[in-house]
Amino acid sequence: MGTGPLNNRVAVITGSTGGLGSALAEALLAKGVRVALLDLNLADVKAQAAALGDQDVAMAYQVDVRSLASVTAAMDAAAAHFGRIDIVVANAGIGKTGSLEDIDPTDYEAVIDVNLNGVWRTLRAAVPHVQQTRGYLMAISSMAAFVHLPMGASYSASKAGVWALCDAIRLELRPDGIDVGTVHPTFFRTPMVEEMLANDAALHLLGGASEAQKQLVDKDSVIREIVRGIEHRSDMVVIPKRLSGIARAPGLFRRVAEKYMSNDDRVVVAKELARQEARQDG
Repeated sequence: MGTGPLNNRVAVITGSTGGLGSALAEALLAKGVRVALLDLNLADVKAQAAALGDQDVAMAYQVDVRSLASVTAAMDAAAAHFGRIDIVVANAGIGKTGSLEDIDPTDYEAVIDVNLNGVWRTLRAAVPHVQQTRGYLMAISSMAAFVHLPMGASYSASKAGVWALCDAIRLELRPDGIDVGTVHPTFFRTPMVEEMLANDAALHLLGGASEAQKQLVDKDSVIREIVRGIEHRSDMVVIPKRLSGIARAPGLFRRVAEKYMSNDDRVVVAKELARQEARQDG
């Protein structure tokens, strides 16, 4: 167990069994944090908790972030078990690639409901508990909040919404001594990113496999910066840091990014690749 500022704090993590969630849980545990692990698949999250330690340090809860009642029940149970909640990381998220004309409407709606509304539900359920500890709320957004890719409207909209949502909530909760922050990493290796890189349309938009690989950042550095953000109760964590100017000046560099990432010819080919994949899946 750790001895620093996070020692013996209690953190709740949604989407805990995913690539980022699982690595973050391990990193926080190493800092002495006790963790409440929330995810959709009960068997997976129970196995995760058992691997991390006994019930004094890690507890598993089945949660569907599309349901406020589900999140609230788990949050209340975690607070009752550990006696407090100091940190909440709204991490659950999904991604779907598709153009306006071709994406399945249910896929679009699912991304918004999980990535944006799920964050709202998580923070809403957490408020009564972090008010007691003057705690810290963190939501995982993305650089997609500021640099918007074609074929990724649902993901970009959801992550931009998370940033705006937390910016507003920060002002609401500041009088209660609660800090609120967002995390904006670029691509790093997680199952969701691996799935995206296996999608022909998404890969084409990124300029092919070799160019996509160049854009990946090391996952360890992402986790390290998130933990540092929690320790400092940061309002914004940008990874890698060299992109902070873009994140902190929305729109200023958008046209430059669009020129590189959104070449018209590339978009046309990517849309056709996505249609071919949809026909194959159908």
